[in-house]
Amino acid sequence: MTQRRALVVDDEFHIVQVVAIKLRNNGFEVTTAENGDIAYRLACELNPDIVITDYQMPVLSGIELIEKLRQNPATESTPVVMLTARNFSVEDDQKQTLRISACLSKPFSPREVLQTVEDVLNQNATV
Repeated sequence: MTQRRALVVDDEFHIVQVVAIKLRNNGFEVTTAENGDIAYRLACELNPDIVITDYQMPVLSGIELIEKLRQNPATESTPVVMLTARNFSVEDDQKQTLRISACLSKPFSPREVLQTVEDVLNQNATV
């Protein structure tokens, strides 16, 4: 079985590291980015199995990143998990329009992120 690939995007270094370590320790090949622009280029190049992105970032926000992913035939169906600060929420209609697989509010546990990623990937495998 090929190793699953995840792209983790956040401008907060410690969050990227915590999420990346948890995913790597559970069999994922992880690539990281510090903003949406870099993440978009990496997603197009690497075609990850899932993207975990922060909502609020410099250059391109998480929402802008997802919009670009959805416009590109190569990345339009890539599952995305959105990480949000408590005072930022993604409206249900926006989740549906952008096909955001799941949203997690900060603070979250690394175990919660892993479980969410596994659930999303398992759900997509059965579709």
